[in-house]
Amino acid sequence: MAIRSFDGVAVHVVEDPARLAGGWLVRFATEGAHLAVSGGSTVGEAYAAAAELLPDWGRAHVWFGDDRAVPPDDENSNYRLVQESLLDRLRVPPEVHRVRGELGADAAAGQYDRALQGITLDIALNGIGPDGHTASLFPNAPGLGERDLRAVAAEPGLEPFVQRVTMTPPVFAAARLLIYLVTGESKAEAVRRALTEEPSPQTPASLIRGQETIAILDAAAASQLS
Repeated sequence: MAIRSFDGVAVHVVEDPARLAGGWLVRFATEGAHLAVSGGSTVGEAYAAAAELLPDWGRAHVWFGDDRAVPPDDENSNYRLVQESLLDRLRVPPEVHRVRGELGADAAAGQYDRALQGITLDIALNGIGPDGHTASLFPNAPGLGERDLRAVAAEPGLEPFVQRVTMTPPVFAAARLLIYLVTGESKAEAVRRALTEEPSPQTPASLIRGQETIAILDAAAASQLS
């Protein structure tokens, strides 16, 4: 494992990023933490690894950094991904606080904002998209400037083109630990911009940091880091 630091972000370049991220989730779940999860194939592998390592998540609280405004059983739902890769594999599940996307983006965001009142995340697991987005904070999105609400509706930035609900920058900023989990050469340029260039709303991941931030990458995703 190679570890480097870019502007205070510790970057871990490993052969199996998903398993390392899964280990971090387990550490916090054991403590009864508030965890924010996200979507994507690589994070799905991390959830499966975490379930294998720790089948009892009974003390933990699971939140969603973002989700699409769809029912929980929709194929595009982050909740469905987490259910299939993590929750259904656990002997004792956590308390789950999902985005009620079936209400529509605006109503779901309002409900989620209220649910998050008084909550401080212990860990947030995020990805970085090829365009530099993280959660559902897309380039130059209005939500990047939100400082009062904890969750907002977001316009779709990528396919599938459905509205979304996302946590806002202050929620992520308060998190004890924010992890970026990224794999693949298609993300390498966005990773470089997010970790080595000046923060910019054109690269939302460059603006989103926790109290401590680490990036867990494979060699391909890290290939443009000098």
